[in-house]
Amino acid sequence: MIEELYKCPGTLKEGFNTYSPSCRRNLFSNKNVDHVLPYKSPDHSEEANEKFIENRKRISISGVQEKLSLTLKKNKLKLTEEGEQGTYILKPIPRDLKLVDQVPANEHLTMQIANQVFNINTAKNALIFFQTGEHAYITKRFDIKNDGTKWGKEDFASLANRSIDTYGKDFKYGDISYEEIADMMKAYIGAYQIEIEKFYALILFNFLFSNGDAHLKNFSLLETPDGDYTLSPAYDLLNTRIHVADTYFALKKGLFKDEFVNNPTGKDFINFGIKIGIREVRVEKLYNSFLENREGVNALIEKSFLNDKARKSYLIHYNTRFNILNQK
Repeated sequence: MIEELYKCPGTLKEGFNTYSPSCRRNLFSNKNVDHVLPYKSPDHSEEANEKFIENRKRISISGVQEKLSLTLKKNKLKLTEEGEQGTYILKPIPRDLKLVDQVPANEHLTMQIANQVFNINTAKNALIFFQTGEHAYITKRFDIKNDGTKWGKEDFASLANRSIDTYGKDFKYGDISYEEIADMMKAYIGAYQIEIEKFYALILFNFLFSNGDAHLKNFSLLETPDGDYTLSPAYDLLNTRIHVADTYFALKKGLFKDEFVNNPTGKDFINFGIKIGIREVRVEKLYNSFLENREGVNALIEKSFLNDKARKSYLIHYNTRFNILNQK
């Protein structure tokens, strides 16, 4: 059963019973898209499940969480068919995690906090609902041009020549650090000084919001109209601590390539910023921005689609990490 809405399932702004005009403009090119998919959840319908199984064969984006390919035809979102280029990614509720039904709302909230509170450039996203009421997370592909062709996009696993064949099943998390990602950025990005500040902000954000799955494939470079490359919009941001007992960092070497820090402090993050080439005065400014606007964070957590248990857990983890960064 679809719950009655009192807030936009995209921006979380109150006073809307479907997507707000600003959400439709940014996510759906001003089209009047319904917040309910024309499908039942695959767990409730064998017919839908068969369609979803077939669709999975047509999406090449990797990752543990199930991803499905959608296209927007007129005002209707549909699973892509053979030969079609999908422009949206749908992520239903996954399996085998604690509070598993809260994963879509968790990712949506975390992405909205990144964009609305901390001005991090993120992939456009929202929550959407199956006809049977379950949440799903939808995001617009930023690597697809308006004419259906693709922008060049390379994740850092590819840039580091790491794959399951060369480094085994943990190739995304292996013997590498975030400092080494910064080194690769310096090699491939002309406007390094601008882009490295965005990367630093993302590292701080991932720590503050307990994203323990910020691995090599969750950072990418994206081609610009001028033919050069910049850091792509952020994607796959969520508070993983709600669902699994993971570590502070996804990458096994953590922040630094020459020293592993098991229990990072605020000072470690400041040193990291300086070490990757950001001027100290800029490091301080960027760092301090994550210690501000707690009210904005708390307001979005409160308005989110998380249930009470997950919302409380999200807030506890946020406050715990905030206290670590606040004691620099």
